[in-house]
Amino acid sequence: MSGWYELSKTSGGQFRFVLKAANAETILVSEQYTTLPAAKGGIASVQANSPLDERYEKKVAKDGKPYFNLKAANHQIIGTSELYSAEAARDKGIASVKHNGPTTVIKEKL
Repeated sequence: MSGWYELSKTSGGQFRFVLKAANAETILVSEQYTTLPAAKGGIASVQANSPLDERYEKKVAKDGKPYFNLKAANHQIIGTSELYSAEAARDKGIASVKHNGPTTVIKEKL
C-alpha cells in the first residue's frame, strides 16, 4: 500500500492537506489555502516536485531538531515536515515523501 493525501477544512474555513505514508504517519503538512482548488493545486505541486532532490531544503529548528521543506520550482514552500530527532531520521522522511508524494490517492475530509 502506498501513501495518500488527506485534504481537510480548518476550523477557520481554510483548506490544507497532509501527505500520509502507508503506515498513516503524517510526513508532510501544507500551508493553509483560502480555496479548495488552490489546495488541490498544492497537492499537484507536491506530486510533481516530490521526486526531485533539488526541491528539498534541509533545515534545523531553533531547538536543534532537523526538518525539511519541500519547495516548488519558484522556491515557494509547498509543505513542511515534522521535527526529527536526528538528521538520519529527517533524511528517511525525505525518502518517504519522494516515494509517497507522486500518489494520486486523495481522501477528502471536508
